[in-house]
Order: sequence, then C-alpha cells, then structure tokens
Amino acid sequence: MIVTTSLTLLRVQMRNQISPIIYFGLLLGLLMSSCQPQRGETPEGETKPRVVSTSTIIADLTERVGGDEIDHQGILEPGADPHIYEPVPADSVALEKADLILYNGYNLEPGLIKIMNAAGVNAKKVAVGEVVKPLDLDYQGKTVPDPHVWGDAENGIKMVNAIRDQLIELSPEDRQEFTENAEKLTQELKSLDSWITEQIQSIPENNRQLVTTHDAFQYYAQAYGLEIPGTLIGISTEEQPSAQTVKNLSEAIAKTQVPAIFAETTINPALIKAVAEEAGVKLAPTELYSDSIGASGSEGDSYIKMLKSNTNVIVEALK
Repeated sequence: MIVTTSLTLLRVQMRNQISPIIYFGLLLGLLMSSCQPQRGETPEGETKPRVVSTSTIIADLTERVGGDEIDHQGILEPGADPHIYEPVPADSVALEKADLILYNGYNLEPGLIKIMNAAGVNAKKVAVGEVVKPLDLDYQGKTVPDPHVWGDAENGIKMVNAIRDQLIELSPEDRQEFTENAEKLTQELKSLDSWITEQIQSIPENNRQLVTTHDAFQYYAQAYGLEIPGTLIGISTEEQPSAQTVKNLSEAIAKTQVPAIFAETTINPALIKAVAEEAGVKLAPTELYSDSIGASGSEGDSYIKMLKSNTNVIVEALK
C-alpha cells in the first residue's frame, strides 16, 4: 500500500517535470528500497530462529553454540535465583514467540516451567539438564532428582551436545556453525575439567569438605573429590531453615574442623554467616556461584568462568 501510494505521488508530481530516464530511475530505486529485508531478517527475508532459554547457565551455553545464527533471549538475569523466580508478563510473550525453548529441568525453575506448559506456548521445549542422569537427594521427605547438574564440567559437555543437536534440528542449514562452536566449547570444558581436578587435589585431604548455604554442589563434589558434611538448606532455596537446623549444622561443622564454609551469590548470606560464627569457623570472603552466572564483568560471568571462580575460592579457603 505504501509503495503504491508513493508511486502514484511520483507520477503526479514528477511526470511532466523531469526526463523519462530520471523518472524511471527514481521509480526503480523506490521499488528496490521497498524490497529491502526488515530488521532481524536475512537478505532472503527469512528471520533467524527464535530460541529462548531459562537459566543463565543454559543461556550462556546456548549463546556460545548458537552464535550469530540464532535470535536468542535468556529470561533470567545474572544473579537471579531460578528456584524462586516469579515470571512476569514479558516472559510469557517471549515464550509464546519462541521456536525453541531450552530449560534446565528437574524442576530447577518451577515458575517458568509452569507458564511454559500453559496454553499458547507452542514451541518445542527441551530440558537440557535432563540429558544428565541425576543424583537422587532427599528433599522434604521425598526422593527427588538434584537439578544442579552443571557442577560437573563433563555434564556441561553433555548439555552442550544437547543444545547443538536441538539447534541443528531447528536450523539444519547452520549445522556446520553449530557443530564447530560446540566442538570449541567442548575442548574448553575438557581442559577445565582437568584443571579443576588438579586444583582440588592440592587441598589437604582432611580439608576437602564443602559446606554451603544450599545443596547445590553435589555434582561438583562427587566429580572432583570433595565431601559435603552438610548444608544449611536443601536443594531448593524455597526452604526456610529452622533454628534446630542451624544448630545441628554448626555442631557438625565444629566436629569436622573444616577451615571455612561458603555463602552463595544468589542467597542472603546472613544465616550461613551465623552458622560460621556459632561453629567458630571462617566464612570464605568470596561467595560461590551456585544457580546463576555472575553479572557482566564479574569473575563468574560465564559458565566456564563461574566454575573457575568457584574452584579458586574453594581451594584458597580450604588449604
């Protein structure tokens, strides 16, 4: 309609004022400009596949694998706690427009999972974390799968492969780019896995004990040779510890004589600080990244960097 109107105006205003050659050139230029792809489109007029991811960890891996071949949006901001995140209307809009939704699964992000399964969200939904066989933990009297699978870098590789496969299925013409990006990231994670093992082995054996605010480091501990004598709360930060829980953990820490315990970036450190004071142990000065990567520019602003940062903090505090 816009092109037709413009052409009409040109005919009326210019037909008798300029030469036929110039007139034809103006018409041709207008037609060509009207056919230019809109923002976000390829020159052929095709939009990039829209991919939405939930947790910041899944988002970081997806961006590394997808690169410039996808239109990606992560829902959670760095530092946000997926266990207790309350979706906003914009999240529903993003999910409804998506071609593919990548989420962690094992009920890490219950609020988002609920709206993902609501009417109007027709995208394919893939629980990337569920490619990993879970550790089973007791939570409020029930046996549930531990969702914090990314603590083991080898599990990170499995997640990368799952993301790669889903992106190839979504956009087969970009197979080479997705495959190359995933391979590069996999090599980085293999090197990281070996490095973490070496670093943890430098901690005196009796000190290889990890006490944190919530039970988010079982995969990390199992993969790299640490014990977890206790945590303040279970696998979900929704849990509220009782005074008895604080007392019991303090007593357990005192018996193990572990040199330090750790707070986490996504959880208020007040209670774990109280535990440290009551147990008479040091609270590590730097918090661990548990359920989210850090803000841009921080020591943990990517999946790889968060594992590196955590390892450095743990080794320094427990040596």
